[in-house]
Amino acid sequence: MDMDERKLRILQAIIDDYILTGVPVGSRTISKKYDMGLSSATIRNEMSDLEELGFLDQPHVSAGRIPSAKAYRLYVDTLLKAGKIPDTSDASMRSLFTGRVRQMEDVIDHAAQVISNLTHYTAVVLSPKSIQPHIQTVQLVPASEGTALVVIVTDQGIVRDSVIRISREMDSDTLYAISRTLTSELRGATLQEACEKMPLISERVNGNDRMLQELYGFLEEDRNSPRRSHMAVGGTSNMLAYPEYSDVDKARNFLSLMETRDKLAEIIRGNGGMSFTVRIGPETGVPEMTDCSIVTATYSTRGGQQGTIGVIGPTRMQYSRVLSILNIIGHQLTDMFSGEEHDT
Repeated sequence: MDMDERKLRILQAIIDDYILTGVPVGSRTISKKYDMGLSSATIRNEMSDLEELGFLDQPHVSAGRIPSAKAYRLYVDTLLKAGKIPDTSDASMRSLFTGRVRQMEDVIDHAAQVISNLTHYTAVVLSPKSIQPHIQTVQLVPASEGTALVVIVTDQGIVRDSVIRISREMDSDTLYAISRTLTSELRGATLQEACEKMPLISERVNGNDRMLQELYGFLEEDRNSPRRSHMAVGGTSNMLAYPEYSDVDKARNFLSLMETRDKLAEIIRGNGGMSFTVRIGPETGVPEMTDCSIVTATYSTRGGQQGTIGVIGPTRMQYSRVLSILNIIGHQLTDMFSGEEHDT
């Protein structure tokens, strides 16, 4: 039995209608709502063929049909192969990350909330896998009398800052000159290498032993801090609004999985490195996500490391819109973590 153009049109209409309503679709619904020039009887026969081919399921004998995971896979593959990822005209989405970047973790937390708000599904955002960052710039800015804010920008676009004690006699010009020296000496160094270089730098910045000791302590503390990938989850409760998770046990299992961060990170990373991945229902390989789909995209940092953004939703999610949102936000994060605006 062939999958001809007419069957494809009917299947597309069923998928679109079920994504919108969540109600099993009958032949009369397709005949009335979609101008196909086909009788209800013809559509019914084609739906029977589609069910036989494995593209439709019938929850109850008297009910309409719903798309199977196989149908969604065909639908998504058609979108991706044709490059049909729409570019949303929502201007507000393009300015969600304006302003100076302070901490990568803050941006990732914000991105997860933005994605969940826009999609009404659950969003997960992962930083790149933990690696040792390399210093790009070091800045010392007067904070209050006897203190200065030290700001270190790395090649991952991460801004690290802390307040350190300095001599009360040091003014902004002196701090600027020291900043230039520190940047020149430490650019390209890892935090480990920066700590090793501090004794030599002390010889070049005479009379500032206390400040350099404070800076060394800051670098040492940061170097020894655990470097795990940061993960943010937004809109976990969004899934509970869908009938697929009205069952208490199913909802409890899903929420429990969301709290198991290591496993969740492994699931979301999946086939990292690909621009987009879409895993539908059983393709997730996770029993708690049999009724879910996972859509992921990647973004890059200045050093070329890749992070992951993902959406978890029901299998009847609005794939086209989700792909569009992830595409735009992925590009925004890449621009943010690799742009020249960090070198200030």
